[in-house]
Amino acid sequence: MTEKIQELKVSPHFFLRRLHSLSGVVPIGAFLLEHMFTNSFILKGAQVYNEKIEFLMSIPFLPVLEIGLIGLPILYHAFYGFYIMFTGKSNLSSYPHRENWLYMAQRWTGMLTFIYICYHVYHTRIVHILYGTEVSYARMATLMHDPRIFWFYLIGLAAAMFHFTNGVWGFLISWGITVGPKSQKISGFICTLTGLWLYFVGASALIHLVK
Repeated sequence: MTEKIQELKVSPHFFLRRLHSLSGVVPIGAFLLEHMFTNSFILKGAQVYNEKIEFLMSIPFLPVLEIGLIGLPILYHAFYGFYIMFTGKSNLSSYPHRENWLYMAQRWTGMLTFIYICYHVYHTRIVHILYGTEVSYARMATLMHDPRIFWFYLIGLAAAMFHFTNGVWGFLISWGITVGPKSQKISGFICTLTGLWLYFVGASALIHLVK
């Protein structure tokens, strides 16, 4: 009986890792898709994009939703990801396989994505709270006309899209949804196409702001 109880014991890190993996898909991944959908309206021009932003800004209890459903999950996902990154041991030199390269890329793009998100949040939300600076098409266009910011956004966006879609691929494996090599290959193909499409949409919006 004691042996069976010991077998049922699971390390707390198992649940924390599962929560870390899940948070990357819901709610963070869902918010990312919504954010990319909203940003795609930049391609329709200033008036259409500003209308979408005004609608989002008018949502009741928006600060509570932003903190509870977006901010806190991102902080947990980021800092537990840093914990995994700095406490884990890399075996890339011993086993330079594709999965190990993807694992390392996931960790480093996670760090870059976090920096990118912090910078973006500052220029779109914090300056609005502190100084009343509007969140608008004109505001984003002004930022993108600085070549340093423009290229930082392009690189940060690439890191975010890779981290998200590669994370979804890993999520499907770790949660037992894609268990065989064939299903993992198919999901990898779908995730790659999704990441490329999302990056194309986001990069097109950034370029449109410059033009």
